Amino acid sequence: MHPLDLVKTRLQLQASKPKGLGASDPHYYTGIADCFKKMYKYEGLTSFWKGILPPILAETPKRAVKFLTFEQYKRFFMFGSSTPTPLTFALAGLGAGITEAILVNPFEVVKVTLQSNKQLAAQMPSTWAVTREIVRDSGLGMRGLNKGLFATVARNGLFNMVYFGFYHSVKGYVPESQDPVLEFGRKVAIGFTSGVLGSCVNIPFDVAKSRIQGPQPIPGVIKYNSTVGTVVL
Repeated sequence: MHPLDLVKTRLQLQASKPKGLGASDPHYYTGIADCFKKMYKYEGLTSFWKGILPPILAETPKRAVKFLTFEQYKRFFMFGSSTPTPLTFALAGLGAGITEAILVNPFEVVKVTLQSNKQLAAQMPSTWAVTREIVRDSGLGMRGLNKGLFATVARNGLFNMVYFGFYHSVKGYVPESQDPVLEFGRKVAIGFTSGVLGSCVNIPFDVAKSRIQGPQPIPGVIKYNSTVGTVVL
């Protein structure tokens, strides 16, 4: 899924159409297909996997934390009910997403920095070099390796709130099938719908996150700083 994540980030970082070249600009993208085409032409096939190492490193602890904390939050949000309610699932998902976001945000900062680099893939700095540069220049705090933390918290929290709330609630209403193929289709359909709804709800904060963590329009001048301020801009 990483190539689509990279294209998403590139499109989110486009604030306005450049003057002059317009659609013929090698670094301006009119859509998903145009972005893939221009990246392949000007950056090479392997450019689709720029920034792949941070999410790979974060994936195992991220999933472990998400599902472990989801179960713990679920117990906390029972509100005296004998069985989990849709509100239980939603609030547990929100809590799990917030916890997950705090863990993965430094990895996201490095990933977005790599994904926004439009050099040839062979000329790209390594993940470790980018991490060292961020820490050296800006430190570990909210201007450095943890910038965009609140945007990441909002993005992950809202996504997981909608995803878990919808998935676990609807799954109980749609009857299971004895046919393994139909049962597989049932779970895929509910999961796909949950993911689409979660993405539609959290995408404004995802755009804000990319703007904050990515390169600023004018080097050295911070235009996108706070989450709310970025959304307003």
